[in-house]
Amino acid sequence: MGLAKTEIFTDKENQIAKYSKAFGHPARVAILQYLFKLNTCVCGDLVDEIGLAQPTISQHLKELKKIGLIKGNVEGTSVCYCIDVEEWKKMKSVMSEFLNQDIQANNCC
Repeated sequence: MGLAKTEIFTDKENQIAKYSKAFGHPARVAILQYLFKLNTCVCGDLVDEIGLAQPTISQHLKELKKIGLIKGNVEGTSVCYCIDVEEWKKMKSVMSEFLNQDIQANNCC
């Protein structure tokens, strides 16, 4: 498999791709929705709520944390997760700018 060659794209293009990848799996979307619904940090409830195995949930949490949409804090023997509000606002701004582009009428196809 070839390299992604991400260095040939702009920082904004790479950021859009990272955010899009985060939304590319329904489990990650469900995790984010659940965190928003609770509006508090979650410590271990996700397995029952999402319905996937703990290792699978952990992998999705790791991906969301890696791009900054969630943050985790160690409390005792568990890690508690919540939405990173500042990163969420940044993501909304970047994605809104991208998604709000309009096609000019050009009689193309």
